Amino acid sequence: MSVAETLDHRIPADRAMSLLTPSAYADGTIHETYRWLRKHEPLGVAEVEGVDPFWVVTRHADILEISRQNDLFHNGDRAPIITSQAADRKVREMMGGSPHLLRTLIHMDAPDHMKYRVLTQAWFLPQNLRSLEDRIRAIAKTAVAKMAATGGRCDFVRDVALHYPLHVIMTILGVPEEDEPRMLKLTQEIFGAADPELGRNANANLADLPEEEAQLDFSVITDFFNYFRALSERKRAGPSDDLASLIANAQVDGAPLSDLEAMSYYIIVATAGHDTTSSSTATALWALAENPGELAKVKADPSLIPSLVDESIRWATPVKTFMRTATADVEFAGRDIKKGDWLMLCYASGNRDEAVFDEPDRFRVDRRPNKHLAFGYGAHLCLGQHLAKMEMRILWEELIPHLSKLQLAGEPAMSEAVFVNGPKRLPVAFEMA
Repeated sequence: MSVAETLDHRIPADRAMSLLTPSAYADGTIHETYRWLRKHEPLGVAEVEGVDPFWVVTRHADILEISRQNDLFHNGDRAPIITSQAADRKVREMMGGSPHLLRTLIHMDAPDHMKYRVLTQAWFLPQNLRSLEDRIRAIAKTAVAKMAATGGRCDFVRDVALHYPLHVIMTILGVPEEDEPRMLKLTQEIFGAADPELGRNANANLADLPEEEAQLDFSVITDFFNYFRALSERKRAGPSDDLASLIANAQVDGAPLSDLEAMSYYIIVATAGHDTTSSSTATALWALAENPGELAKVKADPSLIPSLVDESIRWATPVKTFMRTATADVEFAGRDIKKGDWLMLCYASGNRDEAVFDEPDRFRVDRRPNKHLAFGYGAHLCLGQHLAKMEMRILWEELIPHLSKLQLAGEPAMSEAVFVNGPKRLPVAFEMA
């Protein structure tokens, strides 16, 4: 029996559709869908026209267990990001039958995954990151000074949250500072392709575009490739102490990385390396503005900053979903999963699971323990998790002691995206002590 024939666990059409509707992630209604699913159909089948049927995994325990079993649930057999049948066909036509437009770590399984992961893993270990703390703190001080210079009103996303982690990762990667605006724009275009303001087709009617282009503008990938191909050539000719030089000159099994593999590695570092951190940072300040009592707790006890960081990441969960593909028939959580079935891991649902988190819909800076799944779990645990947490910790250490007042000064807005989303506007009024 295939996933499409599992009628007894079919999710209602409106709930299934919301999982694939970008605006549901922007206005927060996705959380109502998640609550309903956790209660009524925590592992059900979504059937939406134009998309292959897929299992929807919403409970913390089930997401954790699937993430542990990397041999049974693969990343690379099908697209690891939810995609339409039209987009899948387009990618396979372009890539000679492969379902992957890129070949990053998230597209790989064993044994390749670890071979490529270890190339850069040492850069992101805590002992190496400690040597970068002074540089990151200097960048944070500059960001706080820029915020203070606005005179008490700013768009925290535009003025601080976007640029602080961007500058950190580009410094580590080896991208010149003058190219950072270009990297930011391309990142917003790739993750915000369906957003009416952020996507490259922002001025077009998305309904008038081919379905695959509304989901992902392939020209953005081309622009990334062209930029990083030139950077890679420079780093091979004159390597320096940065990640781009390492990638440009890396070898796996005694052979240089292919062009696709090298460009994909650059792209995942250059996008995920800052976008998710900026989303978590902005989400944190948004929550603190709406919960002055929580801000007062951190100001009174700065030792709460690490737990503030974890709660911010749980609350934001910028990466909403990843897909896995079953490699064999298996009974899982009372369901008959068949070989080849597609499963959506809903991290933002797992991070609000009532069975794991007390008062999951409250933002609590002193939440302990905080077993959130925002960085994934198992072999694919986020490579940059320690860097992200360090960046946020340092920024709050530099900002919060000086923040005497904070409130919203307009209507915030989230990006419209199913895969990765976060605040795109956050107008605040504040006073610095």
